[in-house]
Parts: sequence; structure tokens; C-alpha cells
Amino acid sequence: MNRRTKERLVFLGFRLCAMIVVLALVVLVGYIVINGLPKLSLDFLTQFPKDRNTMGGIFPAILGTLYLMGLVVLFAVPLGILTAIYIVEYQSGSIWKSALRMIIHNLAGVPSIVYGLLGLALFVGMMNLGAGLLASALTLSLLVLPMVIAASREAIIAVPPSVREASLALGATKWQTIRHHVLPYSISGILTGVILSLSRAAGETAPILFTGVVFFKTFLPDSLTDTFMALPYHLYALATQTTEITRPNQYGTALVLLLLVIGMNLFAIILRKRYRDKYKW
Repeated sequence: MNRRTKERLVFLGFRLCAMIVVLALVVLVGYIVINGLPKLSLDFLTQFPKDRNTMGGIFPAILGTLYLMGLVVLFAVPLGILTAIYIVEYQSGSIWKSALRMIIHNLAGVPSIVYGLLGLALFVGMMNLGAGLLASALTLSLLVLPMVIAASREAIIAVPPSVREASLALGATKWQTIRHHVLPYSISGILTGVILSLSRAAGETAPILFTGVVFFKTFLPDSLTDTFMALPYHLYALATQTTEITRPNQYGTALVLLLLVIGMNLFAIILRKRYRDKYKW
């Protein structure tokens, strides 16, 4: 067997792997859409649940998820980007940089249930924040923070050194260089990491299971310390009931959660394209 034949076989294997992944995704999404689409209606999206979630809608779960994502953006994104800037632009010594990179990558691989127990002990117990939106948002922020830092760090490193050198040569300070040149050129990569992190956070159940989410609630949270409903836990609770009555609600909730994640990714794609077209190097 010559080298060209081997190359063709290898590329054939790559294509088959890609086709299997795409096929599995199409089957999964198609199954959810086919079973969940008949349940989608204005009443299902805007009504409160009734009869222990066997009837009514999922409006509190949708709003609770949006509240949660908004707080995670507020806490995790600025801290993650600033941490990445410090590691790349200000941290001196290759040993410390390597150590921080290893710690961040290890934290990104910690199981989500561990973050849930950490949030319960730290925010609910030690800090006495109570089980509610704030404790859950802080717990999810700890979960996605390593991913935000890692993605932001890689995006900042990818900016050519000549951009920094040109700015400094014209008399700009280091912070002015970072603010007006490094961040704009790296924002597309940063946004990609942020949205992927938020997409993961939107579907997590374990971290919020111990810190404030509830199965059934007929009113919206009034403060950051109130309990709340969320789509991933709502879906989990419906799935564990395993009754035919709640089966349509399961697929409807799964489809809404899927559309929420897809919408976040589409928003990221639009922003990324806008900044890539504006800042090219």
C-alpha cells in the first residue's frame, strides 16, 4: 500500500468520524424538535406552572434562567477577562505563568457537582447568603470562570506582538495599549469563550441543585436571596417523574433550553463576525 492510498484511507476515516458526529447531532436535535414543537405555544411560554408542573407553562423557569445567566455574566466575565489580562500582560516569570495555566486548566475539569457542594458550603453556609439566586449565580460563576480565563488568555496571546510594540513606540502607556489595541483585536476570541462558557452554565443542574433552585414555584423571585426555578433543573425534575402526563412538558422544556443556547451562540457569532471585520490583522 503506497502513501497516497494510506492518506486517502486516513482522510476517509476523518470524514466518517465527522459524519457520525453530525448525524448524532441531527438525530438528537431532530428528536427534541419533533417531540417538543407541538408543546410550544404562547401559553406554555408565558404561564405559570400548575398542578405540580403537570399543567401550565414554564415562564418562571425561563425567567429564572435568564436572571441566572445575567448574574453570571456580571460576576464571571469581567473577573475572567481581567485575570487573563494580568496573566498575559503583567505576570512575570514563566514558572508562575505555567503554574497558573495548569491550575486554571485543572479547575476547568473539576466535576460540576463539586462546585455545587463548594457553593453550598461557601456561599450558603459560611457567607450566610441563603439559598437563592445570588448563591447559585456565584456558584455557576466559579464553574465557568476557568473557561473564561483560558479562552481570554488564548485570544490575548494570539494578538501579534507588533501591535503592542507599535502602540508603545508611539508613546501609549501599557494600559492604553491593552485597552485600545489588544482587547479590540482579541474580543472575537474572548466572546467565543464567554458564550461557550455561558452555554454550559445554562444547562448545568448540579451546581444550582444545592444553592437555591426549586422544582415548583408559582411566583417570581423578588430579591437575589429568593429561590427560583430554572430550565435545566425543571427538565431534570420532570424527567425523573417518568409519567405520561409530564412527557410533553419534558420535550417542550428541552426544546426551549436548546433554543436558548442556540440563540446565545448565534448572538456570539454575529458579534464575533462584527469585530473580526472591524479589527483585522
